[in-house]
Amino acid sequence: MTDSALASVASIYRYPVKGLSPEPLPTVALDSGQTLPGDRAFAIENGPIGFDPAHPRYFPKIRFLMLMRNERLAALRSRYDAATGELSIARDGAEAVRGDLRSETGRAAIEQFFAGYCADELRGPPKLLAGQGHSFSDVARKVVSIINLASVAALETMIGRPVDPLRFRGNLYVEGWPAWHEFDLMDRVLTIGSARLKVVKRIVRCAATNVDPQTAARDMAIPETLQQNLGHADCGVYAEVIEAGDIAQGDAIQVEQAELFA
Repeated sequence: MTDSALASVASIYRYPVKGLSPEPLPTVALDSGQTLPGDRAFAIENGPIGFDPAHPRYFPKIRFLMLMRNERLAALRSRYDAATGELSIARDGAEAVRGDLRSETGRAAIEQFFAGYCADELRGPPKLLAGQGHSFSDVARKVVSIINLASVAALETMIGRPVDPLRFRGNLYVEGWPAWHEFDLMDRVLTIGSARLKVVKRIVRCAATNVDPQTAARDMAIPETLQQNLGHADCGVYAEVIEAGDIAQGDAIQVEQAELFA
């Protein structure tokens, strides 16, 4: 049995390179216990951390270039072609660099660009990192992030101005739930398309959400606003894929009855 629901997937995004541009997806195949395929598959190391591509493990986001501290990243427009391995980065409407991430030369070109672009924010030479099947997520467990668009609209009311939902860099954006309903779904199972996901954690927002994803201006105080109005800084939830399947933009979201999993 499921709760009756009018909620649906408004949009799907993945972020091939941590801190860089989102990639909209009309549909995606989810694997059990995994993130969206290719989500945060790459990261730019900010100072040596001893990352081993053969044995990848979690490191906190402060060890990489990321929006919480490096808002200038939002001024870049990146595009990754998984078929060719090429990453292109545009700045001020013109391509600044392009490199094949499968080659040492291509990675070096990307690293050289960031050595100049983020020179005053680096703790060491920037290095493009990747590990087989690894996701440079903000959390150690492999999850899918879900943002409720009604919660973003409620935040707009608190702030008194529009809030771009992409500030939250989510994977799935949901329409149809009441504001903050996602917090009532802890440990509940969602059926989306042919996949099933279990909600496992609320997302505590950081200063990255203060950065406008279009202008790169640090122009809001979203965690502080949430704290002042709600007593916490949470917006969105993480879910684990517990049954593989395909999901698509427009898919209905059903919430399975809690007692079945007590």
